[in-house]
Amino acid sequence: MRKIIPALIVLAVALVGCKERYSEGEKVGNLIEFTEKGVFWDSWEGRLNMTQTGMNTSGEPFSFSFDNDRNDQDSLIKLLYQAQAEGWKVKIKYHEVWGMTNVWRNRGETDYFVDDVTVLDKDFANVAKRFAGSREGRVVDTIYVVIDKNELKNRK
Repeated sequence: MRKIIPALIVLAVALVGCKERYSEGEKVGNLIEFTEKGVFWDSWEGRLNMTQTGMNTSGEPFSFSFDNDRNDQDSLIKLLYQAQAEGWKVKIKYHEVWGMTNVWRNRGETDYFVDDVTVLDKDFANVAKRFAGSREGRVVDTIYVVIDKNELKNRK
């Protein structure tokens, strides 16, 4: 009896500590992996190479899953599948679960589940295509100018 009561308390705390929407957020980038996989439960899993102002970041890719408990995400899966094939820049809106809600990984391999997908740039990976045959101006390089006030004072 002495071992059962603490075990029941630990179990109760673990179950009460579960939270379906522990955090919510958005990530922007291009897909570097999007596959259906799983040992016991097949799920759609992806990795997003996050971008900042159009450039790739050097951080760890964001891994996410589609929730197997939902059956209304077929259009989002098709959209991400096409985004990976075409190299589109996308924004993924997600929520994170916490606790025992995905302990068996039956909902997906990660605790980050996709809620919505928005395509931001269909030509993100095809920079050459943007300017092919175009006679418009384009940015080749960026130059930063630093003005030293002390140098200006010395010239007067």
